[in-house]
Amino acid sequence: MALVVQKYGGTSVADAEKIKNVAKRIAATRAKGKEVVVVVSAMGGTTDELIKLAYSVAEKPSDRELDLLLSTGEVVTSTLLAMALEEMGLEAISLSGAQAGIRTDAAYSRARIQRVDPERVVAELDKGNIVIVAGFQGVTDEMDITTLGRGGSDTTAVALAASLGAESCQIYTDVEGVFTADPRLVPEARKLNEIGYEEMLELATYGAKVVHPRAVELGELFEIPILVASSFSDSPGTLIHGGAAMEVRNKVRGIAHDLDVAKITVVGVPDRPGIAAAIFEPLAKANISIDTIVQNASIDNITDLTFTVAKSQLDKAMNVVKPIAQSIGARECLSAAGLGKVSIIGTGMQNTPGFAARMFSALSEQKINIQLIATSEIRITCIIDEAKVGDAVKALHRAFELEIEE
Repeated sequence: MALVVQKYGGTSVADAEKIKNVAKRIAATRAKGKEVVVVVSAMGGTTDELIKLAYSVAEKPSDRELDLLLSTGEVVTSTLLAMALEEMGLEAISLSGAQAGIRTDAAYSRARIQRVDPERVVAELDKGNIVIVAGFQGVTDEMDITTLGRGGSDTTAVALAASLGAESCQIYTDVEGVFTADPRLVPEARKLNEIGYEEMLELATYGAKVVHPRAVELGELFEIPILVASSFSDSPGTLIHGGAAMEVRNKVRGIAHDLDVAKITVVGVPDRPGIAAAIFEPLAKANISIDTIVQNASIDNITDLTFTVAKSQLDKAMNVVKPIAQSIGARECLSAAGLGKVSIIGTGMQNTPGFAARMFSALSEQKINIQLIATSEIRITCIIDEAKVGDAVKALHRAFELEIEE
């Protein structure tokens, strides 16, 4: 019997009625002769409420206790869904991440899956059960509960699909698939029927919230097709897989944007070996992720170094960088929030010239100033004023004619 893994996000299981509707979807899949493992998120808004509750009783709750608290949201959903399935006459069992064999490192709130021990899940499938797994969580070898960070349920689902040899992983959310841009900004944005792992990874990393980047990475590594579809309609969704055609007529497949951007500039940095390491190694040890990095040309062995971080990490990053800047003899350390980034993405850009010029021209026509530029083989990203991001996305969508069917 073929096995599928399904994941349902927080909006899909936001209340009792929606949980019952999800149970009907699962039952329909089972009726097609499939074995089913389901991964669920917490009911919509639950995680934020738990965080608020934690900070109402402690100024700085410990990472360990906070992870244990947050993991309960998914456990609540999984048990309720199992009950709904049992009410329909189906055999189902709920498992926590630990019970499902999700083993992680000990990096609380951002743990990474080290391995999956699926014996319990396999045993329950052999009994004829539909297995409901609490997503977003795992357990260390010392049996401490960890969480995987925002979007971690997607990662749980793909990791289970890989360990169980599932034919596919189906991620159900409140959107009908992957679009050429955020349809809330661009009403004419078009849903893609399929997209390759590489393009999807860039889209997810640079702002598309439909699926978590780590889930896409795992899907590519283990060659697990990932279907992204809506739990509220019968739309066929978007298939993320390795067989998507590279030679498409429109070389740009999508526009991604992100408003969670802040900038730090270390001014007057001595241009000598080891300076970059002196700045970025402490940031790495503080678990601060760096995105775009730009270093100006050196004049008289003095340069400026600029990089971006998430807004939520700006204060923490400045606390790390300021003393370093002083110790290496930099003139000052400046920061700026209120930024965003917009990216054009497509594998067809690799061997075709002119995309950068076309992008910059479209932004220029909207009088949008570019502060920083970063590129990969299939992506060009511009850091711009946050207030201009919506206009930028619309302009680029028009410039690359993404509303036209391929």
